[in-house]
Amino acid sequence: MQRVIGLIGGLSWESSAEYYRIINQTTRARLGGGHSARCLMWSFDFGEIEAMQHAGRWDLAEAAMTDAARRLAAGGAEALVICSNTKHRMAGAVEEAAGLRLLHIADPTGQAIRAAGLTRVGLLGTAFTMEHEFYRGRLHDRFGLEVLTPDDAGRAEVHRVIYEELVQGRVLESSRAAYRAVIAALVARGAQAVILGCTEIMLLVQPEDSAVPLFDTTTLHATAAVDWALTPAATG
Repeated sequence: MQRVIGLIGGLSWESSAEYYRIINQTTRARLGGGHSARCLMWSFDFGEIEAMQHAGRWDLAEAAMTDAARRLAAGGAEALVICSNTKHRMAGAVEEAAGLRLLHIADPTGQAIRAAGLTRVGLLGTAFTMEHEFYRGRLHDRFGLEVLTPDDAGRAEVHRVIYEELVQGRVLESSRAAYRAVIAALVARGAQAVILGCTEIMLLVQPEDSAVPLFDTTTLHATAAVDWALTPAATG
C-alpha cells in the first residue's frame, strides 16, 4: 500500500499544481490502471507568505510553515514535501514540528547531479535561495558540489521574474531571453549544468534554453516523493 505524502503547497499554487500533476502521473505510470497518489495538501495564500518574506519576517513564515506541518501530520501524512525551494530555509523546524520525515528538495537534485558525473553547477532561484547558505550549503556539504550563482544584476532579474511574473502564471518571451542570457553567463564561468532552483522556473525555461543540462527541482522532488511513497516502510 502507498504511504501518504503530505504536501505544503501554495508557495505558489502554480508550482503546487505541477507537483500534484507529476506525483499523480508518476504514480499511475508506476502502478498502472487508474492508480493515483495518496496525498494531502495544505495550500497557503501565497500573498501572505510573500509579504512575510520580503518584510524579513522569517519568524512569522516559520510559524505558518510549522503550523501547516502539524496540520498535515494530524491529517495522516507520513512524510512531508515542501513544494518550494525557498521555504526549505525552515526545513529543520518543519520536520521537528511535525515529527515526520521531511523529503528535502536539495537531496534528489544533488543525487541526480552527482549521478551525471558533474561537480560544478549554476543555481537559479529566488534571491533567498541563491544568496543564503541553507540550500547551497547542503549541496556542497552532502554532495560535494561547487555552486555558482549569477552576478548581482542576474540575481536581481531572476528574482524579479519569479515574483512579478511566474508566481502569477505569466510566462513572457522577454523573460525567457533574459534567463537564457543568465544561463549562458553561468556556463561561461564553468557551470557544467544549471539547477532550476525555484519550483516555478520550469514553467519558463526548457532544455533548449541552455547549452548544458538543466536539473528541474520540481520534477526531481515530486518524483522522489513517489519513490518514497511506493517503498515499503520497513525499507525506506
